[in-house]
Amino acid sequence: MPRFPHRAAFSFDIEDWHHSEINKVGEVHASESIVERGTNAILDLLAKHGWRSTFFVLGDVVREHPELIRRMVREGHELACHGMSHRPVWRATPETFRAELREFRTTVEGVLGDFPVTGFRAPTFSIDRSNAWALDVLADEGYRYDSSIFPMKVKMYGTPGAPVGLYRPSRADLRKHDPAGRLVEFPVAIAEVMGVRFPVGGGFYLRALPLPLFRAGLDFILQHRPFVLYLHPREVTPESRRMPLDPVNGFITYVNLDTVIAKLEHLFQRYEWTTMRDILNDEGWLR
Repeated sequence: MPRFPHRAAFSFDIEDWHHSEINKVGEVHASESIVERGTNAILDLLAKHGWRSTFFVLGDVVREHPELIRRMVREGHELACHGMSHRPVWRATPETFRAELREFRTTVEGVLGDFPVTGFRAPTFSIDRSNAWALDVLADEGYRYDSSIFPMKVKMYGTPGAPVGLYRPSRADLRKHDPAGRLVEFPVAIAEVMGVRFPVGGGFYLRALPLPLFRAGLDFILQHRPFVLYLHPREVTPESRRMPLDPVNGFITYVNLDTVIAKLEHLFQRYEWTTMRDILNDEGWLR
C-alpha cells in the first residue's frame, strides 16, 4: 500500500433504485429492492478488508430495514443522514426541511435508542446558493458537517467556484470560507490541476473512467488533502430490471456496472480508509 499524507473516506448513499431523481416513470417494484442486498454486500466487503465507512441513509430505509442499520452501527460504521424520502432540498422550505430532519431523528432513535448522527448529505447534492438557509437549519438541529455542495457544475447540480477541500461555508456565499461558519463542508472528491477541475468522487466516475486514470486523480488529491468518494447499493448489486431511460441518463446509470467490485477491491487495498467523521476529527475541524 502506498503511503500518503492523508487518509480517505468512502461513503455510501443508501437508497433504492426507485428513489433516483432520473426515474420519472413512477414505478416502484418492491420485489426489486436492492437496498438490503446491496448494503449487506458493501458491509461484507468492508469487513473483509477491515475498513470503516460512512453511510448516508434515507429515513425510509431506516424505517424499512432496521436490522441493516443496527448492523452498520454494530460494525463500527458512521451513520449519517440523507433525508427521509430522497426529496431534494430544492423542493423544501426551511420549515419542511426542519420537519424532515426531526422525523429522521425520531426514526433513528426508534431503531437505535439514540442518535449518533452528525453528518448530512442532501439528495442530488441539492444544497447550493439558492438555498443556503439549509445550512442554518442543519446547524440548529445539531449537525456538525455537510457533504452536499458539489464544487463544479455537472448535468444535474453544482456550485461552481466552491472550494474542493474542507472548509466552513459562508452563509452569504457558499463559495467562500468563513472561519466562523457553523458547519464544516466535506465535498466529494474533485481533482484540481492548474485550475482545471475533474470530478472523481462518485460511482459514475468510478465506473466510467479507466482505473489508472481514476486512481491517478485520487493519488493526486491525497498528496494535498483527504477525499471522500460515494457509491450506491445498486452499483454493487444491480437490479434485474432496468429503468426505461433516455440514452444519456441510461449511460450515466448503467455504464460498466460489472467493473465495480473489482475496482473496489483494488481501492480498498491501495488506500487507508476511515469514516468522514474520523477524518474531520483527525484534521482538527470538529474540535
